[in-house]
Amino acid sequence: MKFTKLSLLGAASAVALTFAAGTSSAVEPIKMRWASDHSGPPHPAAIAEVFFAEQVEKKIPGSKVQIYWAKSLYNVPKGTQALTKGNLEMMTGQFGKTSSVEPLANTIVGAGKLTSPGAINGLDGTKTYAQLKKVFNDKHGITLFGSGHLSMYMGAGAVKSRLLVPSDFAGKKIRSMGPAENALLGALGANATTMSFGDVPPALQTGVIDGLLTSLGGFNATKEQAPYFTVAGINGIVGDYYWIGASNKWWSKLSKAQQNALSDIIVNDFIPFQKAINFCNDKRLVDKYKVTDKSKAGIYVMSPAEAGVLQKAEGGATNEWIKTKVDATGDKMVDQFTAEAKALVAANPMGSSALEKTDCTAFAADFAKYAKGSALYKKKSRK
Repeated sequence: MKFTKLSLLGAASAVALTFAAGTSSAVEPIKMRWASDHSGPPHPAAIAEVFFAEQVEKKIPGSKVQIYWAKSLYNVPKGTQALTKGNLEMMTGQFGKTSSVEPLANTIVGAGKLTSPGAINGLDGTKTYAQLKKVFNDKHGITLFGSGHLSMYMGAGAVKSRLLVPSDFAGKKIRSMGPAENALLGALGANATTMSFGDVPPALQTGVIDGLLTSLGGFNATKEQAPYFTVAGINGIVGDYYWIGASNKWWSKLSKAQQNALSDIIVNDFIPFQKAINFCNDKRLVDKYKVTDKSKAGIYVMSPAEAGVLQKAEGGATNEWIKTKVDATGDKMVDQFTAEAKALVAANPMGSSALEKTDCTAFAADFAKYAKGSALYKKKSRK
């Protein structure tokens, strides 16, 4: 399955212009490793990474792509450093989790910024993303090929009752995805607790935490322990994104033909597939578990008015926290991206993006392929 719509590729297509597209049986085989800290299939990002591996091995015969999920090889900070040193070939990173290595990565993070699918798809075309891409290349020796989507419906799950207004969060112990989310939880009066996702289910079960911030995929994995999941529209509670990067030290050792072939697969096959399957995974989970009765277990999607109450309580706390962690350049980037995000949302209202018109039936076979009982179900690697 190949997606070539420029509306899905966005700014990533610029990479394809830099590296001429095309694959050939004459291209020398490529042996590489790909690391991610998210879980394996059926996580949609993992399914996309397997799709990438299959495309490389099909289009460049003799190639082999090993994938390591769930921090089984590196977490995001260590993986970023490994890319810099040439000890890892490629990685799915996450901007918020990269901030301990590169603080400027936090400048595009935050709830209530990119609040439509079209706006999220426009991330790669912003000046702020271009600045980050240059920083990754010049400072860390990493080429960013584009951004990838986390769940658009990041939200708050709870054990006993729904988290809807600031008073619901007050005093609760809530699992955070990272430091930037701690600022939001603090503004809502919650006690933020950062922990890896693997520790979340038992923590919910034993009462160590009262709830969690996570994706729809995270809700799907913890719905028995935290059945009340609330989303404040698109990116209303958490806003973070994947980045797809390669080690410059490794990349420079590839032949031009190998670079061209890989660039074509990454930009024209993998990134559009990743964004589309993530959107469809969100859609199928919302369709399956959505409720309109707030007292019932399941996924409740807030109205704009309800979401606005949380946004008002946040009051810019996330941006202010980020600014304490960056230099003067980063300070300007935070304000710049906030303005760019607002413009993207205005230019791409809900329902206007080609991504929202994706035929999700095209991915039914992919989701079925990695269902419970399949060879890669919840595995930590593909070797």
